[in-house]
Amino acid sequence: MTLPEGMPESNSASTAKPAERVFESVVAEPSPVSPTFDELTRQRTKEIIALYPQARSALLPLLHLVQSVENHVSQDGIRYCAEALDLSLAEVTAVVTFYTMYKRTPCGEHLVSVCTNTLCAALGGDDIYARLQERLGTEGRPLGHEETAGEPGSTGSITLEHAECLAACDLAPVLQVNYEYYDNQSVESATELVEALRRGERPAPTRGAPLTDLRTVELEIAGFVDDADVRVAGPSSAIESVRGAQLAADRGWVAPAMPDEPPAMPALPEKK
Repeated sequence: MTLPEGMPESNSASTAKPAERVFESVVAEPSPVSPTFDELTRQRTKEIIALYPQARSALLPLLHLVQSVENHVSQDGIRYCAEALDLSLAEVTAVVTFYTMYKRTPCGEHLVSVCTNTLCAALGGDDIYARLQERLGTEGRPLGHEETAGEPGSTGSITLEHAECLAACDLAPVLQVNYEYYDNQSVESATELVEALRRGERPAPTRGAPLTDLRTVELEIAGFVDDADVRVAGPSSAIESVRGAQLAADRGWVAPAMPDEPPAMPALPEKK
């Protein structure tokens, strides 16, 4: 077979470009794209964007704002962010589907995240997750990852997920409720915690802020916090996490002082 030489398009019978398709916006101007995004949400959107030199840098907190309103990030939420930041739907969708904190289906009042990474799994995290799946599921069908027990958003409803690493290996096995820590868990204690949540109770986390609902936490992550003093009043560390620092203080151990002059760096080898 002989391939055409030169410019392939010149070998075509016609060099006319295909007709360009024009896409009409499905959103009536001006926004919001949905009644869900009211004037308060639009005002908060402006406040978030104003914090950044480049508007597109506001995408992550803006998605959390959307999630606080919708209880997940819907297609309308994606379109709202795209319009607010002058981004394409593809750019926003790529971010939403990359980060696990953004949920594509409506969540429960509480998000329960069970660490199933290596150390937590070995110390009982897998058993905890399996028990909660059974307890929150129906007969013969355990609750799946990111599935919700109860009507999403209603009091006592719970979305369950297995998390990779919650950065608390010294307190394994751990789980989080709305990103607040519950340390040194067992199958029994985790089950009791979930049952309390289903009854509408809010047991105090081991560390961190007093427990609230997921949508309130999403609004806080977006940057809008009421009673900031209360939210930071809880314990921020555990005895296990600061044991090394306490041991050093008790024994008078200190880090070596910095030298007056930095040590000489070895000479680089000559290029050959």
